[in-house]
Amino acid sequence: MYGFREELENNILSFWIEKMQDKEHGGFYGQIDGNNVLHPRANKGAILNARILWTFSSAYRILQNPKYLKIAQRAFDYIVTYFIDKTYGGVYWEVDYKGNPVNTKKQTYVQGFALYGFSEFYRATGNIYALELAKEFFCLIEKCHDNESGGYLEAYTQDWKPIDDMRLSEKDANEKKTMNTHLHVLEPYINLCRIWNDERLENAQRRLINVFIEKILDQKTNHLNLFFDEQWDVKSSAVSYGHDIEASWLLFEAAEILGDEELLGKVKTISLGIANAASEGLDADGSMFYEKEGNHIDRERHWWVQAEAVVGFMYAYKNSHNILYKEKASRIWNYIQNQIIDPENGEWYWSRLPNNTINNKDDKAGFWKCPYHNGRMCMEMIEHFILE
Repeated sequence: MYGFREELENNILSFWIEKMQDKEHGGFYGQIDGNNVLHPRANKGAILNARILWTFSSAYRILQNPKYLKIAQRAFDYIVTYFIDKTYGGVYWEVDYKGNPVNTKKQTYVQGFALYGFSEFYRATGNIYALELAKEFFCLIEKCHDNESGGYLEAYTQDWKPIDDMRLSEKDANEKKTMNTHLHVLEPYINLCRIWNDERLENAQRRLINVFIEKILDQKTNHLNLFFDEQWDVKSSAVSYGHDIEASWLLFEAAEILGDEELLGKVKTISLGIANAASEGLDADGSMFYEKEGNHIDRERHWWVQAEAVVGFMYAYKNSHNILYKEKASRIWNYIQNQIIDPENGEWYWSRLPNNTINNKDDKAGFWKCPYHNGRMCMEMIEHFILE
């Protein structure tokens, strides 16, 4: 496999630098649609901005190109100025194109991504304020912890009171606990462990790993259950192939960072089991389907699922030395190059539809379409695999 640095710099990062900077109102535009049309007055999401911060901070840390630092600084400044709630803490879900809050709910998921961005900005720059914010957001997320049943509750009002609609998006079930939020608390806690030696953080990370093993993982199938009530009763039957493969490598990283060899050995076996379960979603052309509900397979090939599959199968190869995993990653990368990358307009298409046509109904860049999954794939390959 080759071409990851070229893809990262010349196609992904360049797109966001050249097309997404809002020079009039600050930060970044909220949307370029699937037909590559800019919507300069689209609302701006905290998820998008936190992921931009993480991506360009990581790119600067790895590649040391000052133009990436400039974008990371721009993202950091915008989040601090417009997204952080100065009264109640945390980040708002959404602001308008001028930076005025329009949805002030506090989703635990996005507090995690803010932490992820702040911690990576500190890794890249040594900015002490970013470290302080990362610690502050850790404490904030820990207040969302369910001390009775374990895990983290999904969402709150602006002033951290219970809220009726806890969903991340319209497609999600309105349940109090989700696999997705726990995965994206685990992820920033990994990064925070790299820069902050703290007993509370280490204990929280161990608890999270155990939640995945004991509550979220289906012991019979090795897939991850997606939605739960407060007591961890399963409230869904769908399988998300992309989340399975993403969790397989993030769980391994979460155990690895703790330096506990017994735990790491246990998680390594579980990680390979999850990667094997995710393999059920692979198509004959090497790509990975979106999800399965009962006997129905959603055969759409989403950009982020393909990106996470490359990384996940490379970690499975690293942990097993089984060349078949590396071959799976290589086939998916080949599919991405031929079917998901937009060679004319830059970045990646949202997806290929089941009939293999390009999906231009969903965004090229927007609330959920960020440079994080595909950018991270490239950087994982550059940092950990290409030079082996």
